[in-house]
Amino acid sequence: MDVIVTPTPSLKGEIQALSSKNYTTRYLLVAALAEGTSTIYFPAHSEDSDAMRRCIRDLGAIVEEDDEKIVITGFGRNPKAVDQLDVGNAGAVLRFLMAIAALCPDVTFINRYPDSLGKRPHNDLIDALGQIGVSVEHNEGKLPIRIQGGKAKGGKIQVSGNVSSQFLSALLFLTPLLEEDSEIEVLHDLKSKVVVGQTLEVLEQAGIVIHASEDLMHYRVPGNQRYAAKTYSVQGDYPGSAAILAAAAVTQSDVIVHRLEEKSKQGERAVVDVLRMMEVPMTHENGIVHVKGNGKLKAVEFNGDKATDAVLAMVAAAVFAEGTSRFYDVENLRYKECDRITDYLNELRKAGANVEERRDEIIVHGRPEGVEGGVEINAHYDHRVIMALTIVGLRSKQPLRIRDAHHVAKSYPIYFDHLKALGANVEWVE
Repeated sequence: MDVIVTPTPSLKGEIQALSSKNYTTRYLLVAALAEGTSTIYFPAHSEDSDAMRRCIRDLGAIVEEDDEKIVITGFGRNPKAVDQLDVGNAGAVLRFLMAIAALCPDVTFINRYPDSLGKRPHNDLIDALGQIGVSVEHNEGKLPIRIQGGKAKGGKIQVSGNVSSQFLSALLFLTPLLEEDSEIEVLHDLKSKVVVGQTLEVLEQAGIVIHASEDLMHYRVPGNQRYAAKTYSVQGDYPGSAAILAAAAVTQSDVIVHRLEEKSKQGERAVVDVLRMMEVPMTHENGIVHVKGNGKLKAVEFNGDKATDAVLAMVAAAVFAEGTSRFYDVENLRYKECDRITDYLNELRKAGANVEERRDEIIVHGRPEGVEGGVEINAHYDHRVIMALTIVGLRSKQPLRIRDAHHVAKSYPIYFDHLKALGANVEWVE
């Protein structure tokens, strides 16, 4: 389904931030890897977290849920033998479970999204799994991927962090369960270090011991560990909320978002700092962000690697800022559901934005007077692109039609409901 975003001069109201997708998928996984019963309060409901639920069920976890919690009885280090796993379009879920599949005799991850996840490479993780004795059949590093595990042994592992930190996170979930101790060395650079911090935080909460170097490039992992069954509470989600906050920033607004912890380890928390740098009137205290937007913004320079999943929303806000903004160190945006630099900027140009791309930079020449709009644009099946293009539509002179906007459900199924509740003029169309 498509959505038509009609220019909306003002937003007003209060919403509860969605629960964090990143934390939910990690808590689901560590609960499944525990022997015993864990409880997760306030889990996120999205296509990604649903994919993890589905897959851990297939692997033998018992998953029961009601409106406020999920109760999981884990399979420990003995997942059930399955022939196939379907992760949908969830890249992080695929990569985490590729590592856990090293505990299974023979499992194939199928390719249901050839135009999105099916195009993404996983060679760095495949190479690392080969180093610990796991046999992997693949299509030039892409889905479908068959993993023949059951004989994985700890030891020295090297993994590249150039493309994604998810490959490292996957190994950090697996290696504590192997009999031998492991040593993991990250080669080249490590993208999205803050997200690795979230993985380490969750592992520690699950009772796992990992010795990480200060720069997060070296790890000593004692083997033969057990995940503990625990109770977890999922915090509010900054990546999704970034789009709501950016929408409030570019309009005349009085918008309050609850459940956004000031001391969260989510790197996307930086969206609050960036909007402040843009001189957006706002406060952030007691887990509440209050934006009183006046539609006036100043240009910024920002290292996007610190807040990967909020960059597109910040770029959308910068489209209407006075001056030229620069978001740098963002090359890993190219390896997401789509190429979030080339594909996204092409759509922004159609809407009338003045943007430039470099290999690892996005340059935005702001247009405080607004952009023309009045076109149909392609979101490339990417939830973050959909949310960011919607922000631009709110401040366009004519409506924007965003194709396949239902893919927003990957991380934020009620995004458009929340925007409507704040007064945005958005309408679903066939």
